[in-house]
Amino acid sequence: MPREAFGRNHRFLGRERLLTFEEIARLARIFVSLGVRKVRLTGGEPLLRRGIEDLVEMLACIPGLDLTLTTNGSLLAGKARALVAAGLRRATVSLDAMDDRSFRAMNGGCCSADRVLSGIEAASRAGMTPVKVNVVVKRGVNEGSILPIARHFRGKGQIVRFIEYMDVGGSNGWRLDEVVSASEILAMITAELPLEPVAPNSVGEVATRWRYRDGAGEIGIIASVTQPFCQDCNRVRLSADGQLYTCLFARAGYDLRGLLRSGAGDDVLSEAISRTWSTREDRYSEIRSERTRDLPRVDMSYIGG
Repeated sequence: MPREAFGRNHRFLGRERLLTFEEIARLARIFVSLGVRKVRLTGGEPLLRRGIEDLVEMLACIPGLDLTLTTNGSLLAGKARALVAAGLRRATVSLDAMDDRSFRAMNGGCCSADRVLSGIEAASRAGMTPVKVNVVVKRGVNEGSILPIARHFRGKGQIVRFIEYMDVGGSNGWRLDEVVSASEILAMITAELPLEPVAPNSVGEVATRWRYRDGAGEIGIIASVTQPFCQDCNRVRLSADGQLYTCLFARAGYDLRGLLRSGAGDDVLSEAISRTWSTREDRYSEIRSERTRDLPRVDMSYIGG
Protein backbone atom coordinates (compact mmCIF):
# COMPACT_ATOMS: atom_id res chain seq x y z
CA MET A 1 0.00 0.00 0.00
CA PRO A 2 1.48 3.41 -0.89
CA ARG A 3 2.79 5.09 2.25
CA GLU A 4 1.68 8.56 1.15
CA ALA A 5 -1.93 7.34 0.81
CA PHE A 6 -2.10 5.08 3.87
CA GLY A 7 0.25 6.69 6.35
CA ARG A 8 0.09 7.21 10.09
CA ASN A 9 -2.87 9.62 9.99
CA HIS A 10 -5.04 7.74 7.51
CA ARG A 11 -8.58 6.99 8.70
CA PHE A 12 -9.20 3.35 7.90
CA LEU A 13 -12.63 1.81 7.47
CA GLY A 14 -14.53 1.04 10.65
CA ARG A 15 -14.82 -2.65 11.48
CA GLU A 16 -18.59 -2.51 10.95
CA ARG A 17 -17.98 -1.67 7.28
CA LEU A 18 -15.79 -4.73 6.71
CA LEU A 19 -17.19 -8.11 5.81
CA THR A 20 -17.04 -10.49 8.75
CA PHE A 21 -15.24 -13.79 8.35
CA GLU A 22 -18.61 -15.54 8.38
CA GLU A 23 -19.85 -13.32 5.53
CA ILE A 24 -16.69 -13.96 3.51
CA ALA A 25 -17.01 -17.72 4.03
CA ARG A 26 -20.68 -17.65 3.04
CA LEU A 27 -19.88 -15.80 -0.18
CA ALA A 28 -16.99 -18.19 -0.88
CA ARG A 29 -19.38 -21.15 -0.68
CA ILE A 30 -21.72 -19.43 -3.12
CA PHE A 31 -18.85 -18.71 -5.51
CA VAL A 32 -17.81 -22.39 -5.35
CA SER A 33 -21.39 -23.41 -6.14
CA LEU A 34 -21.14 -21.22 -9.26
CA GLY A 35 -17.97 -22.93 -10.45
CA VAL A 36 -15.17 -21.00 -8.75
CA ARG A 37 -12.34 -23.33 -7.78
CA LYS A 38 -9.69 -20.96 -6.39
CA VAL A 39 -9.90 -18.26 -3.73
CA ARG A 40 -6.92 -16.01 -3.08
CA LEU A 41 -6.69 -13.89 0.06
CA THR A 42 -4.92 -10.70 -0.92
CA GLY A 43 -4.97 -7.01 -0.07
CA GLY A 44 -3.63 -4.50 0.72
CA GLU A 45 -1.89 -6.86 3.08
CA PRO A 46 -4.03 -9.77 4.31
CA LEU A 47 -1.77 -10.67 7.24
CA LEU A 48 -2.67 -7.35 8.86
CA ARG A 49 -6.25 -8.60 9.35
CA ARG A 50 -6.60 -9.68 12.96
CA GLY A 51 -7.37 -13.37 13.26
CA ILE A 52 -6.60 -14.13 9.61
CA GLU A 53 -5.83 -17.72 10.63
CA ASP A 54 -9.48 -18.15 11.63
CA LEU A 55 -10.62 -17.06 8.17
CA VAL A 56 -8.15 -19.46 6.56
CA GLU A 57 -9.57 -22.31 8.65
CA MET A 58 -13.14 -21.44 7.64
CA LEU A 59 -12.27 -21.32 3.95
CA ALA A 60 -9.95 -24.33 3.92
CA CYS A 61 -12.80 -26.66 4.91
CA ILE A 62 -14.98 -25.73 1.91
CA PRO A 63 -15.05 -28.78 -0.40
CA GLY A 64 -13.55 -28.24 -3.83
CA LEU A 65 -11.83 -24.97 -2.95
CA ASP A 66 -8.17 -24.30 -3.72
CA LEU A 67 -7.12 -21.68 -1.15
CA THR A 68 -4.04 -19.49 -1.47
CA LEU A 69 -2.78 -16.15 -0.17
CA THR A 70 -0.71 -13.25 -1.50
CA THR A 71 1.39 -11.23 0.93
CA ASN A 72 4.18 -8.67 1.00
CA GLY A 73 5.97 -11.09 3.33
CA SER A 74 6.70 -8.63 6.12
CA LEU A 75 4.74 -10.67 8.71
CA LEU A 76 5.00 -14.09 7.10
CA ALA A 77 7.88 -15.51 9.17
CA GLY A 78 5.85 -15.14 12.35
CA LYS A 79 2.59 -16.44 10.90
CA ALA A 80 3.60 -19.21 8.49
CA ARG A 81 3.18 -22.15 10.89
CA ALA A 82 -0.19 -20.93 12.17
CA LEU A 83 -1.44 -20.41 8.62
CA VAL A 84 -0.42 -23.93 7.60
CA ALA A 85 -2.01 -25.36 10.74
CA ALA A 86 -5.23 -23.56 9.75
CA GLY A 87 -5.17 -25.20 6.33
CA LEU A 88 -3.24 -22.90 3.99
CA ARG A 89 -1.03 -24.87 1.62
CA ARG A 90 0.21 -22.26 -0.87
CA ALA A 91 1.24 -18.61 -0.84
CA THR A 92 2.61 -15.95 -3.15
CA VAL A 93 5.08 -13.41 -1.80
CA SER A 94 6.10 -10.07 -3.33
CA LEU A 95 9.86 -9.52 -3.59
CA ASP A 96 10.93 -6.94 -6.19
CA ALA A 97 14.66 -6.91 -5.44
CA MET A 98 17.37 -8.64 -3.42
CA ASP A 99 19.19 -5.46 -2.40
CA ASP A 100 17.52 -3.15 0.09
CA ARG A 101 17.99 0.05 -1.93
CA SER A 102 16.05 -1.23 -4.94
CA PHE A 103 13.62 -3.15 -2.76
CA ARG A 104 12.66 -0.11 -0.69
CA ALA A 105 12.39 2.03 -3.83
CA MET A 106 9.75 -0.39 -5.11
CA ASN A 107 7.79 -1.08 -1.92
CA GLY A 108 7.85 2.27 -0.14
CA GLY A 109 10.21 1.08 2.58
CA CYS A 110 7.82 -1.13 4.59
CA CYS A 111 10.57 -3.60 5.56
CA SER A 112 13.84 -5.10 4.39
CA ALA A 113 14.39 -7.64 1.62
CA ASP A 114 15.98 -9.99 4.17
CA ARG A 115 12.78 -9.94 6.22
CA VAL A 116 10.77 -11.03 3.18
CA LEU A 117 13.33 -13.72 2.33
CA SER A 118 13.01 -15.02 5.90
CA GLY A 119 9.25 -15.17 5.43
CA ILE A 120 9.62 -17.17 2.22
CA GLU A 121 11.95 -19.63 3.94
CA ALA A 122 9.60 -19.94 6.93
CA ALA A 123 6.63 -20.63 4.64
CA SER A 124 8.55 -23.34 2.80
CA ARG A 125 9.68 -24.97 6.05
CA ALA A 126 6.12 -24.87 7.38
CA GLY A 127 4.90 -26.86 4.37
CA MET A 128 3.60 -24.34 1.86
CA THR A 129 4.45 -25.71 -1.54
CA PRO A 130 5.17 -24.16 -3.82
CA VAL A 131 5.80 -20.65 -2.57
CA LYS A 132 5.55 -18.32 -5.54
CA VAL A 133 7.58 -15.13 -5.63
CA ASN A 134 6.20 -12.13 -7.53
CA VAL A 135 8.68 -9.62 -8.94
CA VAL A 136 7.32 -6.42 -10.50
CA VAL A 137 9.97 -4.97 -12.83
CA LYS A 138 10.22 -1.19 -13.29
CA ARG A 139 12.71 0.33 -15.72
CA GLY A 140 15.34 2.46 -14.06
CA VAL A 141 14.61 1.04 -10.61
CA ASN A 142 15.00 -2.73 -10.31
CA GLU A 143 15.61 -4.34 -13.70
CA GLY A 144 19.08 -5.12 -12.38
CA SER A 145 17.44 -7.46 -9.88
CA ILE A 146 16.03 -9.85 -12.49
CA LEU A 147 19.07 -12.12 -12.76
CA PRO A 148 20.03 -12.05 -9.04
CA ILE A 149 16.51 -13.13 -8.12
CA ALA A 150 16.45 -15.82 -10.81
CA ARG A 151 19.81 -17.15 -9.60
CA HIS A 152 18.78 -17.08 -5.93
CA PHE A 153 15.60 -19.13 -6.33
CA ARG A 154 16.75 -21.43 -9.12
CA GLY A 155 16.72 -25.04 -7.96
CA LYS A 156 15.06 -24.27 -4.59
CA GLY A 157 11.50 -25.30 -5.42
CA GLN A 158 9.96 -21.82 -5.36
CA ILE A 159 8.53 -20.37 -8.58
CA VAL A 160 9.49 -16.80 -9.47
CA ARG A 161 7.06 -14.80 -11.60
CA PHE A 162 8.34 -11.63 -13.25
CA ILE A 163 5.59 -9.06 -13.87
CA GLU A 164 5.54 -6.08 -16.21
CA TYR A 165 5.14 -2.83 -14.26
CA MET A 166 1.54 -1.73 -14.65
CA ASP A 167 -0.82 1.07 -13.70
CA VAL A 168 -2.46 0.21 -10.41
CA GLY A 169 -4.93 3.07 -10.08
CA GLY A 170 -3.99 6.62 -9.19
CA SER A 171 -1.21 5.89 -6.70
CA ASN A 172 1.92 4.96 -8.65
CA GLY A 173 2.28 7.59 -11.42
CA TRP A 174 2.61 4.86 -14.03
CA ARG A 175 4.25 5.58 -17.41
CA LEU A 176 4.55 3.22 -20.37
CA ASP A 177 8.26 3.93 -20.81
CA GLU A 178 8.89 2.45 -17.35
CA VAL A 179 7.70 -0.99 -18.47
CA VAL A 180 10.36 -3.65 -18.99
CA SER A 181 8.62 -5.95 -21.46
CA ALA A 182 8.16 -9.68 -21.03
CA SER A 183 10.35 -10.29 -24.08
CA GLU A 184 13.17 -8.25 -22.52
CA ILE A 185 12.87 -10.11 -19.24
CA LEU A 186 12.91 -13.47 -21.01
CA ALA A 187 15.93 -12.54 -23.13
CA MET A 188 17.87 -11.32 -20.09
CA ILE A 189 17.34 -14.54 -18.16
CA THR A 190 17.73 -17.05 -20.95
CA ALA A 191 21.02 -15.48 -22.10
CA GLU A 192 22.58 -16.83 -18.89
CA LEU A 193 20.11 -19.50 -17.76
CA PRO A 194 18.61 -21.17 -20.84
CA LEU A 195 14.83 -21.65 -20.71
CA GLU A 196 12.21 -23.53 -22.68
CA PRO A 197 8.42 -23.01 -22.76
CA VAL A 198 6.00 -25.06 -20.67
CA ALA A 199 2.31 -25.58 -21.46
CA PRO A 200 -0.13 -23.63 -19.25
CA ASN A 201 -1.77 -25.42 -16.33
CA SER A 202 -5.22 -24.10 -17.20
CA VAL A 203 -7.22 -21.69 -19.37
CA GLY A 204 -6.98 -18.15 -18.05
CA GLU A 205 -3.54 -18.61 -16.48
CA VAL A 206 -1.97 -15.16 -16.45
CA ALA A 207 1.70 -16.20 -16.50
CA THR A 208 3.48 -17.84 -19.39
CA ARG A 209 5.54 -20.71 -17.98
CA TRP A 210 9.22 -21.38 -18.69
CA ARG A 211 11.49 -24.05 -17.25
CA TYR A 212 15.26 -24.22 -17.02
CA ARG A 213 16.61 -26.61 -19.60
CA ASP A 214 18.82 -28.31 -17.02
CA GLY A 215 15.78 -29.18 -14.87
CA ALA A 216 16.44 -26.64 -12.09
CA GLY A 217 12.82 -25.50 -11.86
CA GLU A 218 10.62 -22.98 -13.63
CA ILE A 219 9.69 -19.32 -13.76
CA GLY A 220 6.66 -17.40 -14.99
CA ILE A 221 6.38 -14.10 -16.86
CA ILE A 222 3.24 -11.97 -16.71
CA ALA A 223 2.95 -9.65 -19.73
CA SER A 224 0.03 -7.65 -18.38
CA VAL A 225 0.86 -4.57 -20.49
CA THR A 226 2.45 -5.80 -23.73
CA GLN A 227 0.32 -8.95 -24.11
CA PRO A 228 -2.99 -8.32 -22.27
CA PHE A 229 -5.17 -11.33 -21.49
CA CYS A 230 -8.63 -9.79 -21.10
CA GLN A 231 -10.19 -12.36 -23.43
CA ASP A 232 -9.26 -15.26 -21.14
CA CYS A 233 -9.73 -13.45 -17.81
CA ASN A 234 -11.60 -15.61 -15.30
CA ARG A 235 -11.00 -13.56 -12.13
CA VAL A 236 -13.44 -11.65 -9.98
CA ARG A 237 -12.48 -9.63 -6.92
CA LEU A 238 -14.28 -9.08 -3.62
CA SER A 239 -13.12 -6.10 -1.55
CA ALA A 240 -12.90 -6.16 2.23
CA ASP A 241 -16.05 -4.03 2.41
CA GLY A 242 -18.07 -6.32 0.16
CA GLN A 243 -17.82 -4.73 -3.29
CA LEU A 244 -17.62 -7.14 -6.23
CA TYR A 245 -15.26 -6.07 -9.05
CA THR A 246 -15.10 -7.84 -12.40
CA CYS A 247 -11.84 -6.15 -13.45
CA LEU A 248 -8.67 -4.92 -11.82
CA PHE A 249 -9.34 -1.59 -13.53
CA ALA A 250 -13.08 -1.34 -12.85
CA ARG A 251 -14.58 2.07 -12.15
CA ALA A 252 -17.04 0.74 -9.58
CA GLY A 253 -18.07 -2.44 -7.82
CA TYR A 254 -21.35 -4.21 -7.11
CA ASP A 255 -22.45 -3.99 -3.47
CA LEU A 256 -22.74 -7.51 -2.05
CA ARG A 257 -22.41 -6.36 1.56
CA GLY A 258 -25.70 -4.49 1.40
CA LEU A 259 -27.39 -7.50 -0.12
CA LEU A 260 -25.92 -9.82 2.51
CA ARG A 261 -27.04 -7.64 5.39
CA SER A 262 -30.51 -7.08 3.98
CA GLY A 263 -31.28 -10.74 4.70
CA ALA A 264 -30.98 -11.99 1.12
CA GLY A 265 -30.88 -15.77 0.70
CA ASP A 266 -28.12 -17.68 -1.04
CA ASP A 267 -30.22 -17.95 -4.19
CA VAL A 268 -30.57 -14.16 -4.42
CA LEU A 269 -26.85 -13.65 -3.83
CA SER A 270 -26.01 -16.31 -6.39
CA GLU A 271 -28.23 -14.69 -9.01
CA ALA A 272 -26.71 -11.26 -8.35
CA ILE A 273 -23.17 -12.60 -8.73
CA SER A 274 -24.05 -14.50 -11.91
CA ARG A 275 -25.75 -11.47 -13.45
CA THR A 276 -22.83 -9.17 -12.64
CA TRP A 277 -20.32 -11.61 -14.13
CA SER A 278 -22.30 -12.46 -17.26
CA THR A 279 -22.87 -8.81 -18.23
CA ARG A 280 -19.28 -7.60 -17.77
CA GLU A 281 -17.54 -5.88 -20.69
CA ASP A 282 -14.15 -5.18 -19.09
CA ARG A 283 -11.08 -5.01 -21.35
CA TYR A 284 -9.04 -2.10 -20.03
CA SER A 285 -5.67 -3.75 -20.68
CA GLU A 286 -6.54 -4.20 -24.35
CA ILE A 287 -7.53 -0.56 -24.86
CA ARG A 288 -4.87 0.98 -22.56
CA SER A 289 -3.53 4.22 -24.09
CA GLU A 290 -2.85 7.85 -23.27
CA ARG A 291 -6.60 8.41 -23.54
CA THR A 292 -7.38 5.86 -20.82
CA ARG A 293 -4.63 6.95 -18.43
CA ASP A 294 -6.79 9.39 -16.46
CA LEU A 295 -9.99 7.34 -16.38
CA PRO A 296 -11.30 6.78 -12.84
CA ARG A 297 -10.64 3.26 -11.53
CA VAL A 298 -10.22 1.44 -8.28
CA ASP A 299 -6.71 1.26 -6.80
CA MET A 300 -5.03 -2.15 -6.70
CA SER A 301 -4.15 -1.62 -3.03
CA TYR A 302 -7.90 -1.74 -2.38
CA ILE A 303 -8.78 -4.96 -4.21
CA GLY A 304 -5.49 -6.80 -4.68
CA GLY A 305 -3.63 -7.85 -7.81
